[in-house]
Amino acid sequence: MKAMTEETAMLRLADYCAKGEHCSSELIAKLAQWGIAESATLRILDELHQRKYFDDERYARALVRDKIAYNKWGRRKIEQTLWQKSIADDIRQRVLGEVADEEYLDALRPLLRQKRKTTRAADGYELNQKLIRFALSRGFTFDIIRQCLDVDDEAELVD
Repeated sequence: MKAMTEETAMLRLADYCAKGEHCSSELIAKLAQWGIAESATLRILDELHQRKYFDDERYARALVRDKIAYNKWGRRKIEQTLWQKSIADDIRQRVLGEVADEEYLDALRPLLRQKRKTTRAADGYELNQKLIRFALSRGFTFDIIRQCLDVDDEAELVD
């Protein structure tokens, strides 16, 4: 296979970025996969960043928004995903700090209501333990889980 030139790699990467949000670590991986030298990689990334084809903070905001809205993930799971994508710690903390607890609550409440309907348990204590484990596996923090369970328990008493 013929080696890819720096200019071709830049054009292909620009096209890749234009189709969706990507972070710098994904772009570096693509360039390495194409066999582009490290010095050329830095030049390409610098040029694409200046032209605003990618921005790690913009990527992080989009990822956080999508994972809460569509995947119903909690803070811990999203934080881990951002870490795996090599997003800088200051960007991770800033973007995650912008999300209000209410957004996590709005994502978790319907999940727990649905899970409560399909979960078999001997008593309320066992049911709550199963729901807590489920919510923890989705990356929600214990304080958010507790708030949702307290509201659901109160609603159950009223019914």
